[in-house]
Amino acid sequence: MSPEKQAENQTTGTSAAARPANADESTGTSPGTSFSARVGEVILDHDALERRLGELRAAGRRVAFANGHFDVLHVGHLRYLTAARETADALLVALNDDASVERLKGPGRPLVPAAERAELLAALAPVDLVTVFSGDSPAPLLARLRPDVHCKGTDYGTPERVPEYETVRAYGGETRLVGDPKDHATTDVIAKVKALPETSEP
Repeated sequence: MSPEKQAENQTTGTSAAARPANADESTGTSPGTSFSARVGEVILDHDALERRLGELRAAGRRVAFANGHFDVLHVGHLRYLTAARETADALLVALNDDASVERLKGPGRPLVPAAERAELLAALAPVDLVTVFSGDSPAPLLARLRPDVHCKGTDYGTPERVPEYETVRAYGGETRLVGDPKDHATTDVIAKVKALPETSEP
């Protein structure tokens, strides 16, 4: 089943999974908690997403766009998203769907389906909005949504080397490289897990 089929509340475009069912609507917290849990919106309908970004722009807010697979979250992902959020007033994260991750990463990937990856990302503090896109490139979605800033990792070296650079430049947007050096990778995490010795259950 596709992520779009698994999403709930597509009328508003916001997945109910992104907010605990017993959360307090005024504070975003669950009963018994003493902190304010900020949860981003999962909007899989791109028409609804376009309208949401229009509302943000009407309120004078700049939007940053980050994209990737985000299969098995690690600290490198968090640092990338934190730095991306610092470039604008709101951060939209676009996830490759399951089919494109398998094409790009090989059989057996992703380990975590898109609907769950979206829910996890929406719970991260830097993230305001999450969506999922099909295809191997976010260029069509960038051209449609026209975010102010497209953020990619520092491993590209220069903004001009980002594949979507010309797409973003054409509509007047900015490409920025953010985050720490590429010292973390999901592939490395998977390799470490596979290398763990087998243990018998007690």
